[in-house]
Amino acid sequence: MITLNPQTLKFIAIPDMPACATAAILRGNPRWGAAWVLLRLASGCRVPLHWHTANETLLVISGRGSVTAKDGTPLQFTPGAFTYLPSRHAHQASCAHTCVLFNSADAAFDIHYVGPNGEEISSEEALNPAPRPGPRHRGKRR
Repeated sequence: MITLNPQTLKFIAIPDMPACATAAILRGNPRWGAAWVLLRLASGCRVPLHWHTANETLLVISGRGSVTAKDGTPLQFTPGAFTYLPSRHAHQASCAHTCVLFNSADAAFDIHYVGPNGEEISSEEALNPAPRPGPRHRGKRR
């Protein structure tokens, strides 16, 4: 039997995820195997396109946002919304208003980011993309 008081849950940073995403472990150890966690994405948080080795289940507890599959299929995050993401199913997530999600993974939680051409990219590249060149302004010469 496991019982947890929500006031005592400790949300911690998730390795290789944006700083705006934190998790409180409810059961298991996501680094080594199957686990249940509460995942919190802060307002404005965006997790770039990625996939996991584990099958992932998400149930929205609170907040507003979305998860979108690589093919463009969206799920709006509203309380009670549910999605099952099979292994290696590329998706991205964002939250407009802080989201709390129940997350279940059936194996160790890893994250593999995907670039614009479908290639796997490093977490550094995904989380700190190079700035796009701005528009060129033609000024008057004096």
